[in-house]
Parts: sequence; structure tokens; C-alpha cells
Amino acid sequence: MNQYYLLGRSGLRVSRLALGTMNFGVDGFHAAYGKTEAESELIFRQYLESGGNFVDTADFYTAGESEKILGRLIGRAGIRERVVLGSKFTYTVDPSDPNASGNGRKHIIRAVEASLRRLGTDYIDLYLLHTWDRITPAEEVVRTFDDLVRAGKIRYAGLSDVPAWYAARAQSYAEAHALTPMINLQLPYSLVGRHIEAEYPAMAQNLGMGITAFSPIGGGLLSGKYRRTDAGLSGTGRLTTPNAAGREISPDDWKVIEALEEVATDLGRPMAQVAINWVATQPAVSSVIIGASSAEQVASNFGALDFEIPADARRRIDEASAPNLGLPYGMFTPQYQSWLVSPGLHVGDKPAGYAPPVVNAAS
Repeated sequence: MNQYYLLGRSGLRVSRLALGTMNFGVDGFHAAYGKTEAESELIFRQYLESGGNFVDTADFYTAGESEKILGRLIGRAGIRERVVLGSKFTYTVDPSDPNASGNGRKHIIRAVEASLRRLGTDYIDLYLLHTWDRITPAEEVVRTFDDLVRAGKIRYAGLSDVPAWYAARAQSYAEAHALTPMINLQLPYSLVGRHIEAEYPAMAQNLGMGITAFSPIGGGLLSGKYRRTDAGLSGTGRLTTPNAAGREISPDDWKVIEALEEVATDLGRPMAQVAINWVATQPAVSSVIIGASSAEQVASNFGALDFEIPADARRRIDEASAPNLGLPYGMFTPQYQSWLVSPGLHVGDKPAGYAPPVVNAAS
């Protein structure tokens, strides 16, 4: 069954799984695991056939080749109006020019025009600031987004990889001045990377931003294809590819992997499906960005939406993956609050069922 939900506080419907196209193309920074256009087309068509409608790219991916390939694939499929097309800006397109990168108005306008040309389209559905540059005022970014919406260059705006305070500042400024709101917040989130839980989900829920979570299987770590051996990490994939970007695998990571493997075995599901399901059903998550190396992997990932993780199984992987967020975040837990803030009382924000979800679905 195809499932679509609103992205943040908007009317934009997106599928619960988005297709990440960072590996579309064989040039530039991501070339180590890039795919040719022919290989990318198989992945893209399988995603559409599975019911997906939300595609994510960026001007930085494979030195712009990802956008070019994606634009051609969308054109050949004849589905520009059907697909929700997202792209991003921030990274440099000319290291010799200080205004050819970052999040200032000059670069944003240059970047969106270049992305439109590469994508072969008149507008981008969702345009995101890719990464906080530490210096550009949020007000400048918000006003530029608003100008681009009014000019018809983009339909919606959002943020990726920014501090929670910066996102809150941008959204509050947009609300106070009746400017284009941020409807999306793109962040890394997985069972081996739960640190966003300290700030971001509550902020997103309160300020109307739907989280799109990327790297839900921890860069492949939770895929089930890697094993711990006396000689180190075994398996075939990005994490064992020479010269490819990887990560240190800690004892805590292995604890999560082992708990996930046990739960997946009990459920008769691939580890990757359980890992994606867990992310997709976390608070504030609107959609999960999947990257795929084959059409078969796309089809398998869509199986992550076909089941529920039982409460006991979820508790097991929650406990194994629980992050240590420290203070002051420990003071915001139900346990701490019931101990010192409201001892002996049952206090909540609303009764259960106060705002039940509205779902339009076939019976």
C-alpha cells in the first residue's frame, strides 16, 4: 500500500521513503561508490514503481552530475509534476571565489539558477540549505527563500544539518514576518546515531518542520552485510572500500548491531528493513531517505513499511541504542519530572485522543 504524509506544516504530500541520489554519477566527491546513468535509471524506476514520489539531490553530489542525471531521468519518465523534487545548496562551486559557497543571498540565487539548469526544470519543489556555514544570518536565508518562492523558482523551503537554535531562529523569524516557512529539516538519524533526539524532534514538532532522516542504516553499518572478526570488519560495501569515507566502529555500535540482528531474526526480516522501520516510526520523522546501489535494494527497503516492530522488540533495540545525552537533557525525561517536578501526580499536555490523526485511505 502506498503511504503519503504531509511534510511538516504544509500541504505537500510525500512518500514515507525518499530516494537519495548522492550516488547518481561517477564524478567528484562521491565517485568511490557512484552509479552510471544506466545503473541510476534502474534504481530510479524501481523507486517510482514502489510508490515513491520524493527525490533528494544536491548541487554538490557527484560534482553536479547527480542533478543532471536526475533531470534526464525525470524527463524520460515524464513525471515532473508527479515527483517531489528536492535539492540543496551551500558547498563551493569555485574555491577561488568566497561568494561561490555558503548561505548568503548571492550564492543562493546563483546556486538555484545553476540547479534549475542541470535539472532541466523551471522550479524545485523543496529547496534546502545544505549545511550551516556558521556566519550567514538566518534572516538573510529566510528572506531569500521567500523571494525565490514569490519568483516561482521554488515551492517550499527547508534546512539541513543546522543547529537546533538556528532552525528555531529561522522559523520564528519567518512566522513573525509572514515569510515562507521552513517545512523540512534534514538530519542523520539511525539506531547508531540518535544524538538528534536531544533537541531536534521536539523543536520540529513544535515549529512545524517534518524531519527527513538520512543514513537510516548508519552508512551501511546496520545492513547486515558486515561482521566483526578477529581481523577486523568483514563484508563487501562502502565501509570496507579502500579510500572511501568510513567511520570507526565502537563497542557500543556492535551492541546495537547485535541487538538489531536478534530482533530482525525473530521477526524474519532483513536487518536493514527493521532499522529503516524504526527510524520511520520515530517522533517528528516525516520521511526516511534511502540510498540504494541496486533496484533490488530499493524494493527490499520498501518492505520496511509492511510491518510493525512489536513493543518488546522495540524496547530491546531502544535500550541497546540509547544515547547518553547528559545534562540538562536528563532533567527533561518523564522519570526525572515525575520525581521532582510533579511527584505523585499524572500530568500531561492533552488527553489521549485529543488530536487523532486524519487519514484519507481506501477501506
